[in-house]
Amino acid sequence: MDASGRGNTAAGVSRGGFRTERAPDGRYRWQLKAPNGRVVAITPAMFETPGEAERGFDGLRVGAAELTARITHVRDGIGWIWVIPGSRSLPEVRSSRAYERYATCQNAFRRFVVLLAKQPPRELPERAVSLRHTDGR
Repeated sequence: MDASGRGNTAAGVSRGGFRTERAPDGRYRWQLKAPNGRVVAITPAMFETPGEAERGFDGLRVGAAELTARITHVRDGIGWIWVIPGSRSLPEVRSSRAYERYATCQNAFRRFVVLLAKQPPRELPERAVSLRHTDGR
């Protein structure tokens, strides 16, 4: 996390790779960038800490070979997106943009899986006990 609290990139990553960021609601999400700097996958803001986001990413990375996506038409507009369903059918991760053709979306998902599998294991911090303020702060 940088001094502004706006997110950080993994050490040594300039254009591509894993990145966590803080959403406006105060939760964290992660994204994966291709070597050319284009964001290929994003998660909804659902993690309470950057460490949880990293653990979620690493769990997905470990199981990359078994991932299956649901390719669906976007609700408002033209195009297709891929989604990896998580618990309660909520998206665990999805494509960062819509693709004009179904086949292009399929290929984008395949490229995501390859990129995900190539990511180095995260050096995860030990799980810390969450400190929550009970006085409404």
